[in-house]
Amino acid sequence: MSLQDELDQLRERVEGNLPPPSLKVVREAIAALKRAGIEAGVVKVGETAPAFALPNQDGRSRALDEALRRGPLVLTFYRGVWCSYCNADLKNLQRYVPQLEAAGASLLAISPELPEFSMKMIRTRKLTFDILSDAHSHVAAAYGLRWKLGEELKLLYRDHLNVNLTRYHGNDDWTLPMPARFVVRPDGVVAYAEADADYRRRPDPDQLLEIVRAAC
Repeated sequence: MSLQDELDQLRERVEGNLPPPSLKVVREAIAALKRAGIEAGVVKVGETAPAFALPNQDGRSRALDEALRRGPLVLTFYRGVWCSYCNADLKNLQRYVPQLEAAGASLLAISPELPEFSMKMIRTRKLTFDILSDAHSHVAAAYGLRWKLGEELKLLYRDHLNVNLTRYHGNDDWTLPMPARFVVRPDGVVAYAEADADYRRRPDPDQLLEIVRAAC
């Protein structure tokens, strides 16, 4: 079963438990992002990856230039520990870590959550790569991924789905990154970029190995 097949099954279960008015809010938020053209503003192949230095789950700073000294970097942005689709995506990515490392690459994940929730994701999903905390989604914005939840969606998350982003993020921004995946060459140039305003869809990592090997 492919990753997207798994996510499609997850989508049926998740959305099957939502009342029609709530499901309408979710679908309209996705459609609004697509209409706004957020995907067009994402960092593209051939561009220089924006630099960053962010704390990992242990509070230790991890920087882009440090990671690139070791070889190509696979960089994945996700929404949070509360997102079932993100959990499935990161768990699936973990399967590729030995092959990526054997090819000379490393993997980092970025979310707007506080380090304690990054650690929870690592422990729950038995991840061996670092998760970095992007406070206020500044790095996500540099990559063209940040968006702000509208009032209807905010109320749905907070009051009906028990997803209070103020608690998870430690601020009242109520912003999220559009899920995305990048491969950055050691010279800092983006060799692969994928993002989808529909967070229920994620790229299958199978092609990452070929891209990483070519990026060495």
